[in-house]
Amino acid sequence: MHDLDELTAFDAVMQSGNLTRSATRLGLSKSTLSRRISQLEARLGYPLLRRQSNRLLPTEAGALFHGYCLRMLELAQQSQAALEALHHEISGELVIDVHAALARPWMTQVLHAFMERHRRVDVTLKTHERFHASADSSAIHVTLGAVIDETLRCEQLTLLHRGIYAHPDYLARHGRPQQPDELLDHHWIDLLGDAAGGLLLRQDNGAQFLFQPPRSRLRLDQPMLQADAIARGQGLGIMPCWLAERRERAHPGELEACLPDWQLPTLPVNLLYAHGHQAGKVSAMLTFLRRHLPPEWRANADSTFSVAS
Repeated sequence: MHDLDELTAFDAVMQSGNLTRSATRLGLSKSTLSRRISQLEARLGYPLLRRQSNRLLPTEAGALFHGYCLRMLELAQQSQAALEALHHEISGELVIDVHAALARPWMTQVLHAFMERHRRVDVTLKTHERFHASADSSAIHVTLGAVIDETLRCEQLTLLHRGIYAHPDYLARHGRPQQPDELLDHHWIDLLGDAAGGLLLRQDNGAQFLFQPPRSRLRLDQPMLQADAIARGQGLGIMPCWLAERRERAHPGELEACLPDWQLPTLPVNLLYAHGHQAGKVSAMLTFLRRHLPPEWRANADSTFSVAS
């Protein structure tokens, strides 16, 4: 077996014809480089280089052996690349933990497309209402709302705008609020914790109103169930605008925005994953998620994308 360090040393001298320049390029001392070439010559039983003037030139044996030397070095590089490719192979188990409001239709559609492309990956999809870091270091989390967790790397994918929505029939019966304080006269469909501590509504002219939602007789922990209750005319509730718009396209006439001139605080959508080098399956999924954001998110994504290390 030939020593790769010796082969590399011989090839370097063949290219430069100079021991000093070759040693500098390889980051070695001149004596170390000379010793490696001598060891290679001793192993082969033939002198490989001869000195002519101030240059080192190949002997007949050296010129012949150099071709094989290059092939062995290339084969070594190919074998290393093959091992690295094996390490980065896109296969195995993958856990995705996503906020329930983002699971359908976006995440389920993304996972279907990803699994069609990468058929050796098995995915477990979990949903949450409140984010808790997983003990599985390879899990990918997609959260909604502010996250403070220094144990994971965090990317902000976009900011979601929200609005207050109701069924048109409900508004016809109870009246359409014209000012934020009139919201207090309406039934409230609460998504657990959605308005804890109140909501600051703003207008472009600088006007503000701190809205403290009235007591809700119906409190839900699933965004889709909340949307169903609003669409049945049971009261008003806060929804991400993109979800409300998608539902309205699918079921026209179910939702109507209230106080559209007033803006609610936006919610960040975050992508969280372990620090450091990622396995191939994780890296592939992260890239796939970034490239398959809903079209409604992209305007905000372009201006808000950030990485917290």
